[in-house]
Amino acid sequence: MQSILSVLIGYLLGCMSPAAFLGRKHNKDLLKEGTGNLGATNTLIVLGAKSGILVMVFDIAKAFIASRIAKYLFPRQYYAGLLAGTGAVFGHCFPCHMKFKGGKGVASFAGMMLAHDPVIFLILLAICIVAALIVNYGVAMPLTAAILYPVLSLAFSGDFWIFGITAAASILIIVKHWSNIGKAMRHEHDTVRGFFKARLSAHKG
Repeated sequence: MQSILSVLIGYLLGCMSPAAFLGRKHNKDLLKEGTGNLGATNTLIVLGAKSGILVMVFDIAKAFIASRIAKYLFPRQYYAGLLAGTGAVFGHCFPCHMKFKGGKGVASFAGMMLAHDPVIFLILLAICIVAALIVNYGVAMPLTAAILYPVLSLAFSGDFWIFGITAAASILIIVKHWSNIGKAMRHEHDTVRGFFKARLSAHKG
């Protein structure tokens, strides 16, 4: 029962969508504009950097807080925090009040990792940044994190339950970003270096 409640706590917090809120505030439907997702990236594209950063911080925080709440409420359930974090990722991707149309879960996935093991989070952050710079496509970051997170979690803990829980969240991240892989291979996505050059030029202008 505590495991189910942990997932439910995470899911409900994960359903909170600052992207949808900011979109309505600016008379924008983020499900119909930009990439069509309720996440930080699309918020940045449609509403600008300040809104995008705000959404990213909120989406990270909701998974992190969900994990902490579950661990506090169910101290005898060793996996409570991780289950809640996973629930938050699913809630972000499939919010019940938005007809199950949400974001792609990257920020909440990061919040889940940060709450579970900050060391793994920092290791993956460094690896993902390098991967994105080498491949020159942003999609390399979530995919690298999703592939390596269960592996590193197992290596650090030796616990196959942790591997299974983290793998569930990781598989969702891979599925949600699958279409981006094809777009990157067809060169339909902006490159990482091109993105920053464009932002730098706009800032100078």
